[in-house]
Amino acid sequence: MFSGSIPALVTPFRGGAFDEAAFRKLVDWQIEMGSSALVPCGTTGESSTLSNAEHHRVIEVCIEQAAGRVPVIAGCGSNDTMNARLHLAFSKKSGAAAGLCVAPYYNRPSQEGLIAHFSFLAEATTLPIVLYNVPGRTVTDLLPETVIALAKKYPDRFVAIKDASGDLSRVTDHRMGLSKDFCQLSGDDELWLPHSAAGGAGCISVTANVAPQLCAEFHAAIAANDLARARELNDKLYPLHYAMFDDASPGPVKYALSRVHDFIENELRLPMVPCNAAARKAVDEALEHAGLV
Repeated sequence: MFSGSIPALVTPFRGGAFDEAAFRKLVDWQIEMGSSALVPCGTTGESSTLSNAEHHRVIEVCIEQAAGRVPVIAGCGSNDTMNARLHLAFSKKSGAAAGLCVAPYYNRPSQEGLIAHFSFLAEATTLPIVLYNVPGRTVTDLLPETVIALAKKYPDRFVAIKDASGDLSRVTDHRMGLSKDFCQLSGDDELWLPHSAAGGAGCISVTANVAPQLCAEFHAAIAANDLARARELNDKLYPLHYAMFDDASPGPVKYALSRVHDFIENELRLPMVPCNAAARKAVDEALEHAGLV
């Protein structure tokens, strides 16, 4: 259903408010550089610090600016099941292609709780859902058997997963347990290449915010089975993948974007703050290594 380089977009701020003009420019640039879909209001978009009104406006602007050129996978996750349902309903009404729903954070539900949460959402919307597993942030781990159970129970609803577990064996677990139509997307940039080799279709990427053309070319090389070119591009991007997490994300990626574009401010919302000097140095070196500055 989805494939390629899919940036998990930052939410630009200026003076504490959503910078709509900068976001529109970012969306246009991403599409022009070859990104195959867009994800607003994910972790990188600082969704946990947005009010519901802001959250919905960011989604609305992304869909409006994309204007059908690429699909928009709207961030709809919440630790509150009813709020996730609200986000899904708004995204469906606004024309999103799918909703990205993270495993509920902080609450630490059991696997039974996860099945109940996602089953409720599946029955409350007709919007396709991309499951999002990132136990490093949520603490809760969406295990393969739970993913398989949900996708088998609601095959028209759960169409994909963004997996940031770091466990590459899960690509095969999911592939063996589900039909080939179930879309697997890496949530870890540095694992994009081996994830694809195991059966992944692409990556919901932090790095693609800053290097969309290189990331799109990287996926094209993988799709063409040009392993030599894919390795060459992977080596070019690899330091940047790690620099994006040299300090708490999305601090490094916002700093990187402020270096690449004068329309993006290096501004975050508390409790997130701009990245430290060591991270800025790592980003600067990685940008130079990738030929982006």
